[in-house]
Amino acid sequence: MAFTEIEYDVADRIATVTLKRPERLNAFTFTMRGELIDAFDLADADDEVRAVVVTGAGRAFCAGADLSGGGGTFGKSEAPKVDGHPRDGGGTVALRIAASLKPVIAAINGPAVGVGVTMTLPMDVRLAADTARFGFVFARRGIVPEAASSWFLPRIVGIAQAMEWAATGRVFAAEEALQGRLVSRVYPQDELLPAAYALAREIAANTSAVSVAAVRRLMWSGLSAASPWEAHAADSRLMAELGASPDAVEGVTSFLEKRQAHFPMKVSQDLPPGLPSWPEDPYRV
Repeated sequence: MAFTEIEYDVADRIATVTLKRPERLNAFTFTMRGELIDAFDLADADDEVRAVVVTGAGRAFCAGADLSGGGGTFGKSEAPKVDGHPRDGGGTVALRIAASLKPVIAAINGPAVGVGVTMTLPMDVRLAADTARFGFVFARRGIVPEAASSWFLPRIVGIAQAMEWAATGRVFAAEEALQGRLVSRVYPQDELLPAAYALAREIAANTSAVSVAAVRRLMWSGLSAASPWEAHAADSRLMAELGASPDAVEGVTSFLEKRQAHFPMKVSQDLPPGLPSWPEDPYRV
């Protein structure tokens, strides 16, 4: 698949998605929106891909929406509608990332502002360079946080921190992002991608792809569970479905034999029927 505003590469069972408009600090466009969705479709369909790393070309991760259209940028949309209103483009990307069957690692190499930071919220781990800057700047542009970030951000950092960043709209450094738990770790610029790839390789080398897909769905869908009983029911269902599977047999056998596991099951073929469908789409006809 030919892309013009992102780059998609697969090596060592890791897909790398690079936002690639460096002359515009990788500013987000409608074209980039579609290409990101296509990239995650490719990653999910490829059993050789065990993890996805997302980063930016040049000195930025993503400077937010491309504002070259002027003051009317946010008053028009080519997107389909939901509840009679055009869907925000960042939201279509965020929900596609949320539904990923592969773990997603953000390697935030520079400024991540507006949709440049909200698109990372449904990613599983966010790592940042010490040169990165973050900003939920929407109130300073007369709009609101998008990309379903009003759901994701308070769950990640807590409501008080989420409101402070969103209400002030200020741009803040990587150290504040770390203290506020928006990112897991901060690295010198030249160590960021190696750290992201090391984490991705750890997943690829040691785990069952089907198990990781199930864990990801259980964790994210569990954030909306009404009580631990809902999580218990979901856990029990998947334990029953996977407990006698070839991957479970191999996982136990390899442990007893003190050798590396070689899991035979594939995400494209062997997902358990009880896997939660998440995020649920209430507008699907």
